Amino acid sequence: MGTGCQFWGSEKGALTMRAHGIMILLFLDSCLQSVNGYLSSPHVGQEPPPNRNAQQSPVITSPVAPAATPATLTTDSYSYTPNCPSGGLCTKLPAECINCSTHYNCSYGKPATFSCKPKMGVHCLGESGQQQTNFSLTMTCQFCWQLEPSLYRCTNSTSCMTVACPRKRYNANCTVLDHVHCLGKRVFPKRLYCNWTGGYKWSTALALSITLGGFGADRFYLGQWREGLGKLFSFGGLGIWTLIDVLLIGVGYVGPADGSLYI
Repeated sequence: MGTGCQFWGSEKGALTMRAHGIMILLFLDSCLQSVNGYLSSPHVGQEPPPNRNAQQSPVITSPVAPAATPATLTTDSYSYTPNCPSGGLCTKLPAECINCSTHYNCSYGKPATFSCKPKMGVHCLGESGQQQTNFSLTMTCQFCWQLEPSLYRCTNSTSCMTVACPRKRYNANCTVLDHVHCLGKRVFPKRLYCNWTGGYKWSTALALSITLGGFGADRFYLGQWREGLGKLFSFGGLGIWTLIDVLLIGVGYVGPADGSLYI
């Protein structure tokens, strides 16, 4: 009897340990399934969703420059529009307001017809009073640098001598007037004669040379102080220098000391 109780107790303990082992295995299996399901979910490896309440700053991820806004186009591309009157005849628009098809096979000095259209942002009318996008323009076949001097404006130089033999020239930049149409660039270089004036009058210089030339008044007036002092202390070179200056100023050989022209 004692042996049976001992056998039963040992068998009962083995069954208990087996039950505990099965429960541990089931618990571990459920844990492994949970971990496997989390690892296979699409959220693994991704950043958490942004906080909608937090303030976000824009991030530029593309090297492409942003497209120009209408305000930018109006400021940069249409900078010529203030000089282009709207509602007028297309043929009366300034040259900077239109684009024309240029052909250089026309005969120089002869009228030639060109196909033109107003630039973006410029609105003009035809002879019938309707808005036009294409029109014909007749102009003289010549390059801009071949125009008459009255049809362009050039920069002036105040550093070259106008009284010289031979006459001196200077490099100027000339711009065609707005209403004039021509071939080629509307701004071009040109060599011009020195023709600026400092405000000295030829009649005043001649009158001073005749009346007060013996005291060097004419030379002082023209800004030639050394010659004026020489005439003053030599009494006009005893009259000889005075007569010579009258002749030289009269023919325009002696001019202002700054090299400008008489007015």
